[in-house]
Amino acid sequence: MSNVVLEAKGIVKTFPGVLALDTVDFDLREGEVHALCGENGAGKSTLMHILAGVYRQDSGEILINGKHAEISGQRAAQELGIGIVYQERSLVNGLNVAENIFAARQPVGALSMIKWKELYRRSAELLESLDLHIDPTTMVGSLSPAMQQMVEIAKALSLNPKVLILDEPTATITEREVGALFSLIQKLKEKKMAIIYISHRLSEIFRVADRVTVFKDGRKVQTADVKDIDNDWLVNRMVGRDLSFTRIDRDIKEDKVLEVQNFCSGRFRNINFHLNRGEILSFAGLAGAGRTEVMRAIFGADKRTSGKVFVEGKEADTRTTVKAIRQGIGYLPEDRKAQGLFLEMSVEKNIVSSSLKEISEGIMLNDKKGALVCEEYREKLNIVTPSVSQRVVNLSGGNQQKVVFAKWLFVNPKIMIVDEPTRGVDVGAKSEIYGILRRLTEQGTSIIVVSSDLPEVLAISDRIYIMYNGGITGELDGKTADEETIMKYASGITLGQ
Repeated sequence: MSNVVLEAKGIVKTFPGVLALDTVDFDLREGEVHALCGENGAGKSTLMHILAGVYRQDSGEILINGKHAEISGQRAAQELGIGIVYQERSLVNGLNVAENIFAARQPVGALSMIKWKELYRRSAELLESLDLHIDPTTMVGSLSPAMQQMVEIAKALSLNPKVLILDEPTATITEREVGALFSLIQKLKEKKMAIIYISHRLSEIFRVADRVTVFKDGRKVQTADVKDIDNDWLVNRMVGRDLSFTRIDRDIKEDKVLEVQNFCSGRFRNINFHLNRGEILSFAGLAGAGRTEVMRAIFGADKRTSGKVFVEGKEADTRTTVKAIRQGIGYLPEDRKAQGLFLEMSVEKNIVSSSLKEISEGIMLNDKKGALVCEEYREKLNIVTPSVSQRVVNLSGGNQQKVVFAKWLFVNPKIMIVDEPTRGVDVGAKSEIYGILRRLTEQGTSIIVVSSDLPEVLAISDRIYIMYNGGITGELDGKTADEETIMKYASGITLGQ
């Protein structure tokens, strides 16, 4: 496995005010999985975007099979045999699997009419070669997140690449579905495919990768064989500081700040639970269990068919988001980019957008007051940005998440619902976010966390509810809960079976 398929030498890339890549070297061998890890903003994605033709490097050279390669754009990267599967899906739900795989490349005949039989035959052959049992005529929108991810990979492989880049491929799928993805990766390795694997989930690197390269602050720190290292080795080189993921046991008194009674809709039924003051209450379960739907209904973002919400013992009207906010409820959505941020606006405008009245004087906004508020939250939450006037789209995932937190801290809600708080962020940002959640509870905020990350649930929760198929199947004390018990409840298994 010594044949080098791709090599990057001395790659430099700058953006306004940021040195994203500083003389980076990297190589990829035939038939290996080479993992890239590092904190958000370390330079991993920038290098991958250069290899995929999205960005052009300022200096440095890329070699394919030992020969100089000019990657002038995404089409050029494809022609050189480089395929990429991005973290954000590129599929169209309203089209079927075959139409998505060969989008804009369908076989056509006379009068540019699509040859449907050939399209489905080629799609079926590709899917079969990957041992994917998916009907090419199936609508993509009806597939599970894991199967959609497989279709994304099939789409990339339809271009016959020599190199496949997978950027956070497990970010939106469950632990059960990860196994199917890793089986596919193993098949690709056996076919001598060279794979670059980017993930913040360090445990995955030890399951799937042959080598790993650590990036930090735009530089390559070190490359090592995975068999020769451990988790501490990775974290030390990624972060360079001590991180705390150890749970802190706390005694939370029963003082109900939120109570939900008999909540029902088309996606969930008979939901009853309570949240105590200063508590971190987690909702665990598999994808599709209904956790997010319950939280969106509590916040008024989705309709419920029946049920009541009580805030501090009084029935509260939360049937719209505006009414929920007035009751002191905040909601950090699962998809921060689509639902939580104005990506093209500045950090400052995003933070103050949640409560413009706080920086208003009559009908005018006090820009100086707004800037001072944002600088305060930038310091409190350690938001890494050249200035609060920086566009949010240019921040790393972890810092984008901190901006969403800052928006709600500015509102100062009594109850904070946080959906997948650390999805897509690195271990350093994850540790900081845990610290933010704990500090909020110390200041009297009560928090509900929806998370598919079981180690996360066990690390931060005072209590845990588990959902399966639209209903709550169990309640556990955070001090005594374990992954096996949570998974039994999450799978609909009655304890004792």
